[in-house]
Amino acid sequence: MYSKFIKYIAENDLLKSNHRVLLAVSGGIDSMVMTHMFIRLSIPTGIAHCNFSLRNEESDRDEGLVRKYAEEHNIPFYSIRFQTKDFANENGLSVQMAARELRYKWFEEIRTKNGYDSIAVAHNLNDNIETILLNLVRGTGIAGMTGIKPSNERIIRPLLFATRHEIIAYCHKNHIVFREDKSNSDTKYTRNKIRHLVIPVLKEINPSIETTLNETAIRFAGINEIVSDYISALRKTISKQNGELITFNISLLKSHLKNPTILFELFKQFGINSAQVDDLHKVIEGKTGGVLLTHSHRILKNRKEIIVSQKCEINEEFYNIKNITGLRKSHGIASAGYVNINPEFEIPTDSLTACIDSEKITFPLIIRKWKPGDFFYPLGMKQKKKLSDYFIDNKFSGFNKEQVFVLESDGKIVWIIGNRIDDRFKLTKSTKKALLIKAQRAQGARLL
Repeated sequence: MYSKFIKYIAENDLLKSNHRVLLAVSGGIDSMVMTHMFIRLSIPTGIAHCNFSLRNEESDRDEGLVRKYAEEHNIPFYSIRFQTKDFANENGLSVQMAARELRYKWFEEIRTKNGYDSIAVAHNLNDNIETILLNLVRGTGIAGMTGIKPSNERIIRPLLFATRHEIIAYCHKNHIVFREDKSNSDTKYTRNKIRHLVIPVLKEINPSIETTLNETAIRFAGINEIVSDYISALRKTISKQNGELITFNISLLKSHLKNPTILFELFKQFGINSAQVDDLHKVIEGKTGGVLLTHSHRILKNRKEIIVSQKCEINEEFYNIKNITGLRKSHGIASAGYVNINPEFEIPTDSLTACIDSEKITFPLIIRKWKPGDFFYPLGMKQKKKLSDYFIDNKFSGFNKEQVFVLESDGKIVWIIGNRIDDRFKLTKSTKKALLIKAQRAQGARLL
């Protein structure tokens, strides 16, 4: 197995000359075997161990074993204790996901601080096929069928070639000490159900199921490269970046609606899952204003386009502004100040700038999101108009309307920020001093 280990590292270019590697070692059989083989390689290593405080004294014994092993072999040892359950509860994560997030963040901190080139984790071939089956059960695109990669940025997986049976055999032959995590046999966890209940049945059908599924994953990896190239070229043809927004041309997109796989591959980077493809199809075929929300993005139909934007939660939707200093620091405002009016003064014409008669406003001012029923007198008009009608007339998309804030004085809308002021607050021949306010440019361009 050691010769296969060296070959796998070379074939996948996992190590460079003079590399220093941080080994992620739990104390289980996989990571202890990996550590043993790295010692045989005689390259500079360190050992990092996470105590997740999930198994009381058992977790402490795991840490003790790894610490002792590191000391016996004169390997630098790093350890940390996490309150994993508390972190999971505070962040709305499963315990497994919380542990993953905590350990990889910490591994990277240790790697950077101590000058290691990569982090080695002990995923094996069985872990890989379990991941493939999990992805298949949960619903996945082609990428999910390619399994775990030999490397990912600074993470390397030099045991990915080895079956669990090979690892056990190597461990016994070399008398390697390890500790068994009893939770690995608990079938309440989905991965353990796959490991202990599903794979044994598959092995009855095909005794070489590990090899077969691994070869299938390799073929899917090749197919995924072809598909990725095609989707990338298609995306460039039918979509464009507009500020922080991405827009898809519906007329070009419609020719692909009969193929849900293409839709999924086009939009999966925006957080869409396979179960949402039908909903996406309905948004594309539906009326303007249709919206699909993923965990990370908003996908909205606006006439002849699909607009994709990142979800952006604004914590405050109401700002009480007591003075000019407060106005300068307010949401969406780039600058604000008073100017004296003289015959040479020219009123700015760009929509990002509001020029308001200072005597017609009263502090405190309010900046807030617009709401249904709001109205104002658009500059140049003597009749009031509902903001909702103004948005329709000026072809605001649903996304743009969600981003609209207004400036209000004494219950009256002074300015649709970044767009148009109210006629009641404009400069007149008798104006002596103006309040000049400049709005911040929107993160995404307004699409009409």
